[in-house]
Amino acid sequence: MSDCGKKLRLCRVLGGADHHALVVAFDHALVLGPIPGTEDPLAQIRRFAEAKVDALLLNLGLIRQFADSPLPQSLPSIIARIDWTTVWAAVGNNGKGDLRSCVLARPEDALRHGADAVLTYMVIGTGDTDFESKEIARTAEVARECERIGIPLIVESLARGQSVSSPGDPKWLNLHTRMAAELGADAIKTDYSGDPLSMHSVVEGCPIPILVLGGSRQASDADAFEVVRGAVTAGAAGVFFGRNVFQAANMSSFLQQARTILDGTEVVQRR
Repeated sequence: MSDCGKKLRLCRVLGGADHHALVVAFDHALVLGPIPGTEDPLAQIRRFAEAKVDALLLNLGLIRQFADSPLPQSLPSIIARIDWTTVWAAVGNNGKGDLRSCVLARPEDALRHGADAVLTYMVIGTGDTDFESKEIARTAEVARECERIGIPLIVESLARGQSVSSPGDPKWLNLHTRMAAELGADAIKTDYSGDPLSMHSVVEGCPIPILVLGGSRQASDADAFEVVRGAVTAGAAGVFFGRNVFQAANMSSFLQQARTILDGTEVVQRR
């Protein structure tokens, strides 16, 4: 069975060798509702496209609405989120909430919607063995379907729960990123360890590309850019930024600066 479809689509998402991808995650409203920055979503997506980001992470409903709207001349690659989880609510309830995850669409549905890749969660460290066994089985099932139809699978592998004091601990990062690779993922979206050296060890220990997620809005744009610099120094394939992009005071300027860091063209001002 040829995997050329996977390779070509993943190249469109990541931008090929020696390129650091700038991916905007815009799938938050399904879990968090219309948080600041997600109002008028079609206009926001057009702004992302005009900024020439490499890819967008969207839910299928928004992909369909965007396709039915006047499209910009240049389109980024599309990554389809095809699952849903209660993990964020459970973690926010001191880890005592009910843990559930489910697949909302099949990889074939994402392909039909024009997606270049699909993305699903895989959460460990919860202390709930039943939940985690279902996470593993679900990831494996989706991976096999992606292999069959030739679409890349990006796994958002995370450690969350009462036993996880630091989600960015390399111990956890090394464990779940390797698990995702072993299950058949083609790339990883995951937490930043906090420094380039330890993140480099995670990147080196994982046989597939790792992209660093931005998470909640950083205290400042400068803090967010430090994460981008750390990801580049660590050898990551790029970044997945959401709230740090669409909640920035000047989104266009933020994306431009992030792009210069990723491209290695940032001008450092010396005092």
